[in-house]
Amino acid sequence: MTLEIDEIDRKLLAELQRDGTLSVDQLSERVALSRNACWRRVKRLEEDGVITGRVALVDADKLGLGLSVFILIRTSNHDPDWLQKFRAAVTGLPEIIGVYRMSGDLDYVLRARVADVKAYDRLYQRLIAKVALSDVSASFVMEEIKETTVVPMELR
Repeated sequence: MTLEIDEIDRKLLAELQRDGTLSVDQLSERVALSRNACWRRVKRLEEDGVITGRVALVDADKLGLGLSVFILIRTSNHDPDWLQKFRAAVTGLPEIIGVYRMSGDLDYVLRARVADVKAYDRLYQRLIAKVALSDVSASFVMEEIKETTVVPMELR
């Protein structure tokens, strides 16, 4: 369901995406809104599920998780029991940070963060022990050119 988001809400969201630690006072100043009106709008955006959380972004390299991996999966099994096992497997592995069901030739693309190729192999072994997969391949990221969590706020 798409909600109607006006220009002020878009400005609020853009500012919060840049810096989620802004106080209501700082935020209201940046979007030229009274403190109370700003607070009410942010609360409404949270209640409507537009703002789904506030997080700290972490440098994975500095934590020893410098290798980003895209895991490409094809499966011949699409029944509900298999899907339940697959969901449990991928959501239960903390190294997997994104899971996407795809159209086209691939069934799923997973994104993982690991220390190195050996750590990826350990992840792979744990994954295939939990759920049967027909074909698994991996592509290792050589250079991250753009990585963002920001949802564009341009007006349509």
